[in-house]
Amino acid sequence: MANVYTVRQVNTYIKNMFTQDFMLNRIYVKGEVSNCKYHTSGHIYFSLKDESGTIACVMFAGQRGGLSFRMREGQQVVVFGAVSVYERSGSYQLYAREIRLDGDGVLYERFQALKQELEEMGMFAAEYKQPIPKFAGKVGVVTAPTGAAIRDIMNISARRNPYVQLILYPAQVQGEGAKESIVRGIRMLEKAGVDLIIVGRGGGSIEDLWAFNEEMVARAIFECSIPVISAVGHETDTTIADYVADLRAPTPSAAAELAVWDYYQYEETLLAYRQRLLRLMQQKVTLYRMRAEQLRTKIAYLHPEIKIRERRQQLVDMQETLRRLMEDRLKDSRHRLAIRIERLKGLSPLEKLNQGYAFVEKEAEDRFQAVRSVRQIKEGDNLSVYVSDGRIRAAVTEVREEGYE
Repeated sequence: MANVYTVRQVNTYIKNMFTQDFMLNRIYVKGEVSNCKYHTSGHIYFSLKDESGTIACVMFAGQRGGLSFRMREGQQVVVFGAVSVYERSGSYQLYAREIRLDGDGVLYERFQALKQELEEMGMFAAEYKQPIPKFAGKVGVVTAPTGAAIRDIMNISARRNPYVQLILYPAQVQGEGAKESIVRGIRMLEKAGVDLIIVGRGGGSIEDLWAFNEEMVARAIFECSIPVISAVGHETDTTIADYVADLRAPTPSAAAELAVWDYYQYEETLLAYRQRLLRLMQQKVTLYRMRAEQLRTKIAYLHPEIKIRERRQQLVDMQETLRRLMEDRLKDSRHRLAIRIERLKGLSPLEKLNQGYAFVEKEAEDRFQAVRSVRQIKEGDNLSVYVSDGRIRAAVTEVREEGYE
């Protein structure tokens, strides 16, 4: 059976190999500082990177005497130390004993000094930034005529909007005379009346990009009356031109995306707006048709002829009601009249006479007196006796009082 080792044994073995390697124990490594962190313990943790990769580094607090400046992101440095394995994680790193600025580091210091100066002058202030036109028709480009940057810009522009005109100023973007060439390109495109200017180039070292860190280029961008997009290097590259420009794009390709509006997208958007507008118009037409129908019904209901017809019907109903009330009133009155007639019949003297009774009056000088008692009469008096069909005159021959109770 093959030998089986623990993770710790393997890591220790590898660390011993690193320790026994003379070159790895005294090595100089050049690179750009990134992810730099000063720990509260005094240790400094950072990485060195170049175009091909990165290596983790640490400088312990006891070795800080080998550092004469404060490390910052982007500095180009040369680190002297030993490469060894950190057994706990199984990863290797550079243990720094001495760190000094490289030639690029000097440029970085110049970059920081100019950046601070221009910032204090207000050239990076947001209130001086011009808005990027949304629908630029002519876009000027200041870059090298043969580099990858112009090809990317042309490809993306053609893909997004073939109707946007690109005007290239073939500038020198690296080396002696580059800064003057870039400034001439900006001013010439400004006079040409373009809507927007892209200033940039592809990636490279800090020395390659240094033309875009020159003060005269920064001032030309700041003083330009036309909005400027800076597109220098890769996303991790930052230049003075990026701070001064009205807008910074991480790459030339991204600058083209920002500068050239997408014709096909807007065509689709306009089509969507058209369909939405038609749909809304149809909804409005349907709604107003419904309202018109409601108004037509309401007008028909409120038409004077309808009102007259309703009033006529109401009048007929009222007449019928009045007739019925009058008939009921007459019937009731007739009934009460009949009852009163019957009552009067019972009280009528004539009715009593018809029943066989008679009404007797005593003749006395010039008047007649109704006879209700025998005490009113004496022998010899003249009487008038009324019966149902006439009057009888009589003389009293005898008066006799009798009781009928």
